[in-house]
Amino acid sequence: MVQVTPVQGDFVAVVDNVDLAYPLNDDEFAAVEMAFETYGVIVFPAQDITDDQQIAFSRRFGPLEPSVRRHRNRAVSNVFLSDISNVGSDGQIMAEKSEAMSYNRGNQLWHSDSSFKEIPSKASLLSAREVPPSGGETEFADMRAAWDTLSAEKQVEISDLVAQHSLAYSRATMGYDAGEKFMDVEKSEVPPVPQPLIRVSPVTGRKSLYVGSHAAYVDGMDRNAGRTLLDGLLAHAAEDRFIYIHNWAAFDLVMWDNRCINHRGRPWQSQKHRRVMRRTTIGGDGFDEAAALAIG
Repeated sequence: MVQVTPVQGDFVAVVDNVDLAYPLNDDEFAAVEMAFETYGVIVFPAQDITDDQQIAFSRRFGPLEPSVRRHRNRAVSNVFLSDISNVGSDGQIMAEKSEAMSYNRGNQLWHSDSSFKEIPSKASLLSAREVPPSGGETEFADMRAAWDTLSAEKQVEISDLVAQHSLAYSRATMGYDAGEKFMDVEKSEVPPVPQPLIRVSPVTGRKSLYVGSHAAYVDGMDRNAGRTLLDGLLAHAAEDRFIYIHNWAAFDLVMWDNRCINHRGRPWQSQKHRRVMRRTTIGGDGFDEAAALAIG
């Protein structure tokens, strides 16, 4: 029987008594799905799974997004896996100034995966294959609680606002020149897209803030005023009371709801210690996997 243990009230739970190397039966999957919808972040300890097993489990929740970086030489060949790692295709630690390491530093900003896509993602699943002895944690922010604790006046002020989300914008804030380094096919796949500042869960009806590092500016607002608003909302959502810090152990698998959870990776001694993570990403409602694969 699946065991679900809450960690911080209705935010984060640990899921035990499941083995993701094998297909879950309907009752087991229903319990996992309910935990995901309730807690936003669910942790599966000690899941020594293969890439194919991770993909198979992820597909139970919906179609998978192909990696934006699938056209590059990577340590993984499967297009549905994102390589969140400091280890290159040759099996060696990559130079700190390499293109891939520069790109990956953007993961250290608060964000929701794929908010820069027309149909943003539903969820992400991150599997820890190799972890450093210290550092490299992942922090999660409960954007439902962040919304709940805004003043009524602020909630009214932002309820109908829309921000433009851009992967090129967020990467530029960490020194990555997307105009120079993005491949043409990547530029065509992820142009800036509008997203509302507030999202509503289709299952629970709860509202969440939907802002992160990909949000460049607010439609209809002066750019500086919009930036000030977005920065203030991000600072509010990053208060300690809304945060869970996951200290990775090898073979942890963590799943989170990108519709209502922000996250960021933390630094580690990346020129000394290996950190190898594999991410699958579940498309949002209406996402067309075949159409996404057809790009490029």
